[in-house]
Amino acid sequence: MTRVAFVTGGTRGIGKAITARLKASGYKVAAGYAGNEVAAKACAKELGVMIVKGNVSSFTDCAEAVKEVEKELGPIDTLVNNAGITRDAMLHKMTEEQWVEVIQVNMASIFNMTRNVIEGMRERGFGRIVNISSINGQKGQMGQSNYSAAKAGMIGFTKSVAQENAKKGITVNAICPGYIDTEMVAAVPKNVLDSIIAQIPVGRLGRAEEIARCVAFLSSEEAGFITGATLTVNGGQYITG
Repeated sequence: MTRVAFVTGGTRGIGKAITARLKASGYKVAAGYAGNEVAAKACAKELGVMIVKGNVSSFTDCAEAVKEVEKELGPIDTLVNNAGITRDAMLHKMTEEQWVEVIQVNMASIFNMTRNVIEGMRERGFGRIVNISSINGQKGQMGQSNYSAAKAGMIGFTKSVAQENAKKGITVNAICPGYIDTEMVAAVPKNVLDSIIAQIPVGRLGRAEEIARCVAFLSSEEAGFITGATLTVNGGQYITG
C-alpha cells in the first residue's frame, strides 16, 4: 500500500528535506506552502510532488487543502506539521501583531491541520502525525517569547493527542530540531552564528536531511510503539532527561 503524506511548509528548508525523504521512501506527497510561488513550483518540478497553497492559520484553508490532497492523492496517512514563522522581539517591545501572528501560524495551525485529518485516520485505524517543534520550545530563547511559547505548546498538544488516539493505531510525536543549516540560519550575522556553533557539542549546525530522516522513521509502520514522544535533535546543545 502506498501511503499519502502532507507536509506543511514543505517546499523550502527543513520542510523540503522532509518532502524529499518521504517521496524517496515511497510515499505520495503533498507539500503545503503559503506564498512563495517560485520556490513551490521549483520544489514540485524537482521532487515530483503535489503542491498546495494555503494559510495554515486559517481553519477553512486547512480544510480545503486536505480535501484537495485527498481528492488528488487519496486519504492522508501521515501529517507533518512543519510550517512556522518567526517575528522576534523582546517582550517589552513586542507588538500584539507579532505575538498573534506567530501563535496562529506556529501553534493554531497544528489544530487546524490535525483536526481535519484525525477523523479519517481514526476510521481507517492508522495514522502518523509528526509535529516539528524546536529546541527553543524546550529551553526558551531571549527575543522569542512568542515562538518559544508556540513551540512548547506543540509538545503539550502532541502528548494529549497521542493519548487520545493510541488505540486507533495513530501515533503522534514531536521533533525538536536545534540550529539547522537552512536559509534562515544562514542569514544570521557570522559573529552570532559562530557563537551559536560554539555552544553545540558536535561543533556544527544540523542538516535538514537529518531531521527528515527522523520524520521518515516516526512515520513508518515500524514506529508504531512510539507515541507521545519528543525527539531532541540538536547536537547536544540542550540535553533533556
